Amino acid sequence: MTATLPGIRTPDTGTVPDSRARAAVRRHGPVLALFGTLKLAGFCSFMYLLSSTGDYRGKHPRFGGGAHAWDVLATWDGWWYQQIALHGYDPKLVPVPGATGLITLEGNSAAFFPLYPALMRLTSAVTGLGPYGAGMLVSVVASFAAALGIYAVAERFGGRRAGLAAAGLWAVWPGSGVEWAVYSDSLYVALAAWACHAVLTRRWLTAGVLTFAAGLNRPTAGALIAALAVAALLNLRRAEDGVLRPMLAMALAPLGLFGYLLWVGNRMGDLGGYFKLQSGAWAHSFDYGKQTLDVLTSVPVGKFDYLFAYPFADVISVGVILLACALLPLLLRLRPPAVLVVYTVLTLALVLGSQQIVANISRYLLPCFPLFLPLAVALRRLSLPVLCALLGIAALASGSYAGYALFELGVP
Repeated sequence: MTATLPGIRTPDTGTVPDSRARAAVRRHGPVLALFGTLKLAGFCSFMYLLSSTGDYRGKHPRFGGGAHAWDVLATWDGWWYQQIALHGYDPKLVPVPGATGLITLEGNSAAFFPLYPALMRLTSAVTGLGPYGAGMLVSVVASFAAALGIYAVAERFGGRRAGLAAAGLWAVWPGSGVEWAVYSDSLYVALAAWACHAVLTRRWLTAGVLTFAAGLNRPTAGALIAALAVAALLNLRRAEDGVLRPMLAMALAPLGLFGYLLWVGNRMGDLGGYFKLQSGAWAHSFDYGKQTLDVLTSVPVGKFDYLFAYPFADVISVGVILLACALLPLLLRLRPPAVLVVYTVLTLALVLGSQQIVANISRYLLPCFPLFLPLAVALRRLSLPVLCALLGIAALASGSYAGYALFELGVP
């Protein structure tokens, strides 16, 4: 008879891996269960609203329509991502004949960054799913990864209960309807949240790699790149982690974003081609907040005569803007590390400083997950049943304000 010491792996037992697995389940299981339950409730509410109204049946399959309610989840940007996954890119600046207004160029898939459709294509090859199923699978898995990342960041500020609240808020936040759709938002937030967490835990190379990947997914990764650079420079000043790893992280972080922009520009024969495409085909450009101010001064007095007006969805977006502006000083009051402050402030500046479809702002501000922290810290005082009940009500309501309003009453 041989004795084994606790925690020591032997040929007959797997104590160490088993204990780690149990610890991981205990730590992450409740987060995943809470987020998944809330998202499922909101998703079912969204599908019910789509089915009961039936408006999607009269719309073009590319623009919020389809044969079934769930087809709506792969329209608008989702259609473009499917085309990229199937056919790749052919970057061009093609003028619209005789056009003299805002839209002077034909739409081109180069406006959409490559990481998400590349994962769609890989998932399709591995699983046999079509582009719709592959895109949904990537988004759903990424949304759970984002929930865990947001939990990990929030837990550092307010403990486990605050982390759970933050993950729950990610499930019900305005714009969260795109988290389970053929959209790249969940993937970007997952990369950004874990990149910020890597900086907070001083894993610089991991942060650099994740930021590099985020730059291949969305242009607003510029805010994340700047945040990592500021954090790395402060670390170098304090001489906490040496020089090599923070410097490598800073060097690696921007390569995804700048590499894609340069590739598109080279293929178009114009280094500024990406921005010309965004402006000429989607009327999306940086206007230093002129349109946002126009909307903020028009909607409260019932005027909807500004560019790209979608009244119901715009009212929600104005509420989201005001909520973000109210939460920012509360976040600063918590004295978070520089990486979270810079990332949040620059993301807000990039979104609110752009001319765009205002109905999209509730979606574009999803990456500002650090704004969840003040609410999460406050919500941790609630008992778990009360917290779940509160978030559950918000989840059911999110089918309307975060899903239906975005896809059917606006343009996501």
